[in-house]
Amino acid sequence: MGTGMMKHFGRIAALVGLIASLWLVLRDNPAAVLHALQTAGAGLLLAALVHVLPMLVNAIDWRTLIRRGHRPSMLTMLHLVWVRESVNCMLPVARVGGEVVSFRMLRLRGVRSSTAAASLIVDMQLTVISHLLFTMFGIGFLLTNAQSGAARFAGQLAWGVALLAPLLVLFALVQHASPFERITRVLNRITSGKLAALIGRSAQIDQTIKLIWRRRGVVLRYLFFWQPLQCVLTSLEIWLALYFLGARVSLVEAVVIESLIQAVSSAAFFVPGGLGVQEGGFILIGGALGLDPSTCLALAGARRIRDLLIYIPGLLAWQRAESSNWLATRPTRPG
Repeated sequence: MGTGMMKHFGRIAALVGLIASLWLVLRDNPAAVLHALQTAGAGLLLAALVHVLPMLVNAIDWRTLIRRGHRPSMLTMLHLVWVRESVNCMLPVARVGGEVVSFRMLRLRGVRSSTAAASLIVDMQLTVISHLLFTMFGIGFLLTNAQSGAARFAGQLAWGVALLAPLLVLFALVQHASPFERITRVLNRITSGKLAALIGRSAQIDQTIKLIWRRRGVVLRYLFFWQPLQCVLTSLEIWLALYFLGARVSLVEAVVIESLIQAVSSAAFFVPGGLGVQEGGFILIGGALGLDPSTCLALAGARRIRDLLIYIPGLLAWQRAESSNWLATRPTRPG
């Protein structure tokens, strides 16, 4: 699918999602949803700003994948995480556009291409694995604690996870088979040797990926400390938002909601901002835990406040960085 076609598809998906969001609010009780949001007031701003904490943890764990001496500063990594999340969550980029932008920004900060690419690839893989475990926890909780309707919903999610797991195993195995070097060699033959210079770079990426995976302590800490901590802190946003909306849930239940809403949003990656999909997901998941539809829609509205406070400025920061780079690299005219 071409870039132009992807943009048109993203706009259509966004429009459909917006219509679905409005329909969900109007079919329930718009007055109750607005009243809940007004009652929560500034508390929802606090819940949205708490998202800085999981972003900081993500910056730390991603940074550990880059060897000492090549690591950007913590402030730089936090900036990269901010821009990456903003691009992935707000634009129709199949949740990989942020990685492309991050790669460019790492290169501009002097990180070698192979190091930047390898850290992003391993970070993506470990994140997907941890999110899969996170989703399995949420499904297990629903299956054992929720009512029959929720159990059916959890069962459907479980089938999706079961289908995804073999793909993750295959992806992990491919990482150790030098995929970039092999692909570049094939393309080099097709183009009669015109890509020969890229083979060395591809081999370096493969080698750097293998070196990261050999640092088992770093990988294990990433999977079993940093990622769970990030998940809990992201769930803290949900818990705080519901607290200010007047719904009392446990932190475990907030973790369940966050884990499953992430799975639903990831499945609808083609919809910018998860418009409509996220609102419907909150109604399904929150309803399974006994929350009324008005509270679920107000919670979805609270999540949109986070988008406005964190991700819209993140997109502006990305554009500012791109503009600065263009000005710095623009050739000057001779006087």
